[in-house]
Amino acid sequence: MGKVLIKNAVKRKKGFLYYVDGKGNVCEAKMARGGRKKKKR
Repeated sequence: MGKVLIKNAVKRKKGFLYYVDGKGNVCEAKMARGGRKKKKR
């Protein structure tokens, strides 16, 4: 498991996933569900 080095270092957008790549860069990828809430059944 990873460790948090700096809290709130990146301004996060709704619907995006953030991760650290092999070179140590922070990357942003759009999530498949786009950050939308689920429908009620």
